[in-house]
Amino acid sequence: MGLWASKKRLQQEYGKEFYKDFVRMAGKNFNYVLPLTPDIGESAFKFNFAFTPCYIAWYKAFLSLMMDNKTAVTWIWNINEEMMLLIPRFLLKHYGAKVYLGGFRKKAPAHEINSDQNKLHAYDYKIRYRAIDEDTFEIDFYQCGMKRLCEEQGAAGLFPGVCRIDYLISHYIGCGFCRTKTLGDGDEICNCRYSTHGHCSWPLEEGLTEKK
Repeated sequence: MGLWASKKRLQQEYGKEFYKDFVRMAGKNFNYVLPLTPDIGESAFKFNFAFTPCYIAWYKAFLSLMMDNKTAVTWIWNINEEMMLLIPRFLLKHYGAKVYLGGFRKKAPAHEINSDQNKLHAYDYKIRYRAIDEDTFEIDFYQCGMKRLCEEQGAAGLFPGVCRIDYLISHYIGCGFCRTKTLGDGDEICNCRYSTHGHCSWPLEEGLTEKK
């Protein structure tokens, strides 16, 4: 769906042959990495991790077509944005806050306990969770399954840029999100703060270095 949604944009920028080569290479990369992608079970972050083989496949395809790293990551942002734009905005805002953030909030306390007790899949995300009030909560990630798999599959260059997709998603589902540290930037945690009602700017007005 992501490649189809971005077809027009990629063709306008690089031409039809580029797009055809990109789709072919991305498909080949995806078929290679998917069997190497573990099933992390019914994790609170299963949905997030599920995108990892796609990101790796797209990233490697872009690099194979002589695209530089920064541009490749920017196009992965673009593909995600085009996918989000396929969904009516009112549905994104309604289900985003209710299902996406609500799911985090509901499952995070038990996930934190499993993190502390080492009961998670080796590629799962380890967290600490804090409920601030009825609207706001915080999650510190101190292990990232996506980062581990990307590093193993030669796609470490996706980081820290791919981390910024959290801002894109938050913008379109209409929730507040902020963070000052990420594992992808070499920090010890990703210190995420979510608000059911709020605003998150996208594109990144401050750029990659000021906003993590």
